[in-house]
Amino acid sequence: MNFEFPLSELPAVMRGPRIERRRALVGGSAFWGTIVESGPDAGRLRLDDGRLFDAASLSYLPPVEPSKIVAVHISYSSRSIETRNKPRPTETPTYFMKPTTALNGHGGQILKPADCKYLNYEGEYAVVIGRTCRNVTPDEAWDYIDGFCPALDMGLQDFRDTDQGSMLRVKGADTLLPIGPGLVRGVNLFEQTLRTYVDGLVVQEAHIGDETIWGPHYVIADLARHITLLAGDVILMGTPCHSRSVDPGHVVECEITGIGRVGGTVVAIDAPRAAALGVGHAPTDSPEVRRVALGFDERVPERFKENLRQARKGG
Repeated sequence: MNFEFPLSELPAVMRGPRIERRRALVGGSAFWGTIVESGPDAGRLRLDDGRLFDAASLSYLPPVEPSKIVAVHISYSSRSIETRNKPRPTETPTYFMKPTTALNGHGGQILKPADCKYLNYEGEYAVVIGRTCRNVTPDEAWDYIDGFCPALDMGLQDFRDTDQGSMLRVKGADTLLPIGPGLVRGVNLFEQTLRTYVDGLVVQEAHIGDETIWGPHYVIADLARHITLLAGDVILMGTPCHSRSVDPGHVVECEITGIGRVGGTVVAIDAPRAAALGVGHAPTDSPEVRRVALGFDERVPERFKENLRQARKGG
């Protein structure tokens, strides 16, 4: 079976028309709605009860309610070249999990504790499962996908020394997964470009079809050999090169052309109270932490580095 790209046939989830579902807060309550794609109300959100709103005026909750969140370590060739100096990191994908409490809505606060130095951005697309999935082939896996979302897989790299095996605190802390604002289907994912912005400046960019090592169909079939995937479950599909640390005040966004743009603002908070008592492994600034948090600048495009320097200077 051939897992390479381009696909010989576009799966149904990527064929039009485009449909975008969002979960909005209106009057303090959560409502599902659909973005109007054409006509005089194009761009507005029509709630399922029929009410229409200016989409930009609303606050959004994550458009997913997963039982679990699974993430691929590396699945873009530029990221593999930067971190491993080869276009394919491993023979098959490897994974970690994030708790569902890491979920964050579009425009939310991304918390950076005072005792952590390195909060890295990773712009990604998320795959959302639409129905119970177990023991499927890659060709069948497409039929179990509900849609795609932009996502930011933020990471407190200071905990890499102690949690590298699980990534629990590195990637699992509260607020570290802005996702949305919508769940989209009817768009050819492999024709889209992913971009990550810091204060409006591009710091990551990849054409998804050109850089993908393993597509979502392969990843789903791999996971579902042994793990039942349920409706609403989220799979994060990795990030391209140039994941770097950001500071309080920075606005971080991930945009996927044709699908949407999600973002949040980094906010400083106090160190946990238990940290002062010596509870648990303290954040560290070791060579291994710096290797991942600071990356390999010689292996990434100069424009990303320059844009990040400008963002850190304040534009």
